[in-house]
Amino acid sequence: MALRVSDLTVHYRTLRGAVKALDGVTFEVGDGEILGLAGESGSGKSTLGKSLIRMDGRMRHVGGTVELDGKELPIGDDGAMNRFRYKEVSLIPQYAMSALNPTRKIGKMVADLLDSHGVRYKSVEEELGRRLDLVELPAEVLGKYPIELSGGMKQRMVMVISTLLDPSLLIADEVTSALDVSTQKAVATTLAGFRNRGFVKSMIFITHDISLTHQIADTIMVMYAGKLAEKAPADTVVRAPRHPYTKALINSLPEVGVQYAERKLAGIPGSPPSLLNPPAGCRFRDRCPLAFDKCGEQPPAVEVAPGHLVACCKA
Repeated sequence: MALRVSDLTVHYRTLRGAVKALDGVTFEVGDGEILGLAGESGSGKSTLGKSLIRMDGRMRHVGGTVELDGKELPIGDDGAMNRFRYKEVSLIPQYAMSALNPTRKIGKMVADLLDSHGVRYKSVEEELGRRLDLVELPAEVLGKYPIELSGGMKQRMVMVISTLLDPSLLIADEVTSALDVSTQKAVATTLAGFRNRGFVKSMIFITHDISLTHQIADTIMVMYAGKLAEKAPADTVVRAPRHPYTKALINSLPEVGVQYAERKLAGIPGSPPSLLNPPAGCRFRDRCPLAFDKCGEQPPAVEVAPGHLVACCKA
């Protein structure tokens, strides 16, 4: 088992109090597995990804553990995590420019990153060239500033940098959200190719687009208001979801080849609850068409079929 997350709880410090962004999340990612992490904005999916590499200073680790390849990651200690970043666990952020210093040439940034981990640039120079070829970037980009590259080129460059040290776990956080549809598919396919070539052992692909993650993920985990709602093989989540929230997400997506002249796509009524003071019980109950009295209690994630977890009293 590559990744094991147990009862992870993470809060954000704000002037209004603690935002309870993750509340007791437990899941696993196997060797060679791509886990798609889906949900609305504010569901906690990006917080989960960042918490595994400790990339946000406002974040406070309240409880729970994270094990990667049998070793516990010190996710509560920013300094202690430095030796794990990029070598053991790496992140491709939502916006490529977040990872690129606009005042430094790209080749210099790569050299500095390698040096900070005790790796000589010359020792990986040949492999760097091969990976640039793989994502269809010329070696000349190393002598350029980030502003000289297009958005798609910057995204592919960050993909190369983030995987250059062959991390065990790669977290791709909404990496396709700012790209056009054709580029989205190309980036997602390239990431799957990184796993297939052994550049990374396992991957968490974070997105709000279930249809896109379905194309590359082995498993999909749906989150809602800081908690796990459903986790199952990708085809099962898309074709036979059990949680009312997952069903609503799927039903809000257009189907290929279907015309909607007579029927409008249905959104999910209402809004997610405030995580400053989340409600007791199932956090989806105020928006759920199946809610009943028992939903006032927090439902545990139950295995309804092999590899299929659902946190719902009605599942």
